[in-house]
Amino acid sequence: MKPFLFLGTRAEDPAADGEYVSVLRGMGLAEPELRRVRLERESLGQVNLDRWSGIVLGGGPFNVSDPPEAKSPVQRRVEAELGGLARLVVSADFPFLGACYGIGTLGVLDGGQVDRTYGEPIGATPVSLTEAGRTDPLFGVLPERFEAFLGHKEAVARMPEGAVLLATGDRCPVQGFRLRENVYATQFHPELDVEDLCLRIDVYREYGYFDPDDADELKRAARQATVSEPPRLLRRFAELYAR
Repeated sequence: MKPFLFLGTRAEDPAADGEYVSVLRGMGLAEPELRRVRLERESLGQVNLDRWSGIVLGGGPFNVSDPPEAKSPVQRRVEAELGGLARLVVSADFPFLGACYGIGTLGVLDGGQVDRTYGEPIGATPVSLTEAGRTDPLFGVLPERFEAFLGHKEAVARMPEGAVLLATGDRCPVQGFRLRENVYATQFHPELDVEDLCLRIDVYREYGYFDPDDADELKRAARQATVSEPPRLLRRFAELYAR
């Protein structure tokens, strides 16, 4: 089997390593089957799609809607590299799944708009599949309504031309979409379980996602939530596209 490529952007080692392990677990793969590149440390370079079964992009603290003057040189480089990759995978209709930051990466293509209108606090939220989502080869593995963990400052305000809405939420209308047949993005984090989320609450408590004084309450709320279905999306992605 050709390996999958995992792209991370988290500079914080505990969050970066935890995300990779969570994606490995969700996809049901061993480390040689999911090669990791930490874009905050190294350039992506030329991506030969023939080497890979598919590509997974994780989340992170970068936001495409950040003011240009607030973006570090690393963030500008990462955005440029991922923008080029996004255009490549859409053109080739190559298997791609971007979680959270994937929404920002794909959501600005072809007339799409990503801004701060539909940000959501860290925690569990209900997500519902659309009719297209229920019949989609990837999203259709999920129940029609499920709980998912998330936390984001930006979201899609207008989908790219040709995008198909697959999942929606009460506070954030675009929770998942598809471009062409094989390019996907989710606003929620399919890899997260409660311990992973609590780790991220600790790591990112000073990053402006929430009042730091609320960290313990957010963790208590997360432990009371029932989030079990989203990892099925990762396993299904691996099943559909391993080659």
